[in-house]
Order: sequence, then structure tokens, then C-alpha cells
Amino acid sequence: MSSNIVVRHGTDLRENEIVRYTLKERMCHWVSGVTYLYLLATGMALFTPYLYWIAVVLGGGATIRFWHPVTGLIFAATAFWMHSLWGKDMKITDDDRKWSKTIESYLTNRDENVAPAGHFNHGQKQYYWVMYYGTIALLITGLFMWFPELMPRSAHWVLSLIIFVHVVAALSTIAGFIIHLYMGLFFVSGGLHGILWGRVPASWAKAHHPLWYKQVAGTDRDRDPTSLKK
Repeated sequence: MSSNIVVRHGTDLRENEIVRYTLKERMCHWVSGVTYLYLLATGMALFTPYLYWIAVVLGGGATIRFWHPVTGLIFAATAFWMHSLWGKDMKITDDDRKWSKTIESYLTNRDENVAPAGHFNHGQKQYYWVMYYGTIALLITGLFMWFPELMPRSAHWVLSLIIFVHVVAALSTIAGFIIHLYMGLFFVSGGLHGILWGRVPASWAKAHHPLWYKQVAGTDRDRDPTSLKK
């Protein structure tokens, strides 16, 4: 019995489906997500005694003190990996500026008035850049906080500024992460399915990212790359 499933980019495609995220992109996203959640939990435990119970749950203060910076390096590495995969797609274009002018219609579900989006809409790109530059700031400041003894004693006053920048960068990424979760889980129907399984219906792609769909329909991301869908 023949199967109705074809595999493209590590993704199982059924009829009228298209690859939204390749297996490599999904792996990068979920490694980034899991490491960020650990950093968020341990970071909050280290930040305030009111949340130190998180440290107890995760193995104790000494444990999270060791693993927080190590996990931070892994998270930073995935951020740079992700940038190699999506960096070009995240550049702001004139189409993004047109989309941003219709954001009120987007937020109120008047999709017919929303300007067409590419692979990622302007809001997704803004979140990406907040996380990317936030990660760079967290990495640099985190390294100084990890090895404060490497700083000259006369420059130790800078540590207070470094800690402040680290906290601001962390809070910025947390704010973006909360919005990202809400949009992915509740606001955009079908978005979570795409990042979990890598595939979305062609109709979903046409509705939410029509400019991107026109680029990839009929390519190897399409279930049937030999026939360009209209």
C-alpha cells in the first residue's frame, strides 16, 4: 500500500502541506527554548531571595551557580546558530514597514486589512532582534560576572554597571519571550504546530505569510515541487 506522506527537509508532508521549518531549524529553536527556560528559572533564583525556592527544586544554589553560566554558553551558541539559519530572513524590508502600519488590524483579527508578510512578519523580526542582541549583552556581561577575578581591582566598580546591564538585558528578553509564548500558543492558530512538526497547510501559509508562500511554493519545501501552486 502506497503512502500519502513524503519527506522533505526532515519533515513529513501530507497532501496540501508545505515545510514551514526544516528539521535543523526546529532542533535549533527547541535547544534555544529549553536552555532559555533553564536560564530564566535559575537566573530568577539568583536574582532575588524570594525565588530561591527555584534553586532548591533545581538541585541547590551551588548546582545552579555552576550550570547557569555553562547553559548560557550553550544558549548563546544556539543564538548564533539560529542567526546563521534565519539572519537573512530577519532583515527589515519595505514590506515589513507596510505590515507594521496595519498592526492594529493584525491584533484585532481583521486579516483582510493586514499587509502581506514574508517568512516572518515584522513583529516576529523585532522579537528576534531583541533576543539576538539581548543574548550578546547577556553573554558579554555574564562572562565578566563569571570571572570577576580577571578584572583589575581598580576596575571592580564597573561590575555594578555590568550587573545592571545584565539585568536590563535579561528583563528585555523575558518581556519578549512572554509575548512570543502568547502569540505562538494562543494568538496565531497553527503556529505551534509548525514549529513542532515543521509543516503547515498551504492554506495557512497563504493566509499568514503570503509573500513567503509565493517564494517557496513549487520548490523543495512544497509537497509537490514539480507543480507551482496558484
